[in-house]
Amino acid sequence: MKDILIDTILDSIKLLPFLFVAFYIIELFEHKFAKKTREAITNSKKFGPIVGSFLGIIPQCGFSVVATNLYVTRILSLGTLISVYLSTSDEMLPILISHNAPPKDILTILGVKVLIGTMMGFIIDLIIRKKDAQEFSICESDKCDCEESLIKSTLIHTIKTFLFIFLITLVLNILMSYLSEEILTKIFMTNSIFAPFLSCLIGLIPNCAPSVLITELYLSGVIKIGTCIAGLLTNSGLALIVLFKTNDNIKEDIIILTLIYIVGVISGIIINLI
Repeated sequence: MKDILIDTILDSIKLLPFLFVAFYIIELFEHKFAKKTREAITNSKKFGPIVGSFLGIIPQCGFSVVATNLYVTRILSLGTLISVYLSTSDEMLPILISHNAPPKDILTILGVKVLIGTMMGFIIDLIIRKKDAQEFSICESDKCDCEESLIKSTLIHTIKTFLFIFLITLVLNILMSYLSEEILTKIFMTNSIFAPFLSCLIGLIPNCAPSVLITELYLSGVIKIGTCIAGLLTNSGLALIVLFKTNDNIKEDIIILTLIYIVGVISGIIINLI
C-alpha cells in the first residue's frame, strides 16, 4: 500500500506543470474573450448549435453554466443549450494533454462531441421553440470571484483537478494492484454493450470529477473510446445544478437530462460497435 501511495503521488505531481500551463491558457482565453464569446453565441440565431458546440469544447464547465443562464432567459434556444452540454469537455482536454495522449485520439473525441452536439442541436430546434422568459444573473447568484486574479483562479483550478486526479489515480492503482484485469474489466463492463449506460450515469454527476474519472479510465485502457465519449457527452460540469436551480420548469429540466443521457448512451454504443 505504501508503494502504491508513493507511486500515485509521484505520478500526479508530474502532471502539475502541464495542468497549470493548460489552465492558465484557458483562463487567459476566457477572461479576454468571455464577452465576445457570449455575444457570438447570442447573435448566432439559427446557427446557434454550431457556435455552441465549438465553444462548448473549451475546457472547464464555465461556458455550459453561462449557456444555461442564457437559456433560462430564453436568449438561447433549447437546441443550442443541448449542443453546448453535449460538447462540453470540462477537465478532459487538460488531462489528455498532460498525459501526452495521441493528437489523433484528442481530435477524434473533440470532433465527435462537436458533431453530435451540432446535429442534436439542429434537430431539437426544428422540433421545439421556446418563449421568452425573465432575466437571471448566475454570476451574482454564485458569487463568482474569477475576475479577482488570473493566477489565483488558475491555481485553484489546477489544485482542484490535481486532487481529483490524485484520488482517482489512487483508487485505480489500488484496484489494479488488488484486482485482476479480468475482474476490473467485468466491473466496468469493458467489452459489454451496456458499458455506455454506466459511463453516462457517471457523466451526469454535476461535477468535474466524472470527466477526470472517465478520461483516466480511458487512458488506463479500462474502457473503450466509445464508452469514454458517451460519459463525456453527458458531463456538462456544474451546468445541470444551475439548470435545476434556475429553471422553474422541473419537467423540462428532467426532459433535458433524459435527452442528454439517451444521446450519450446511443452514441457510445454505436461508436464501440464501429
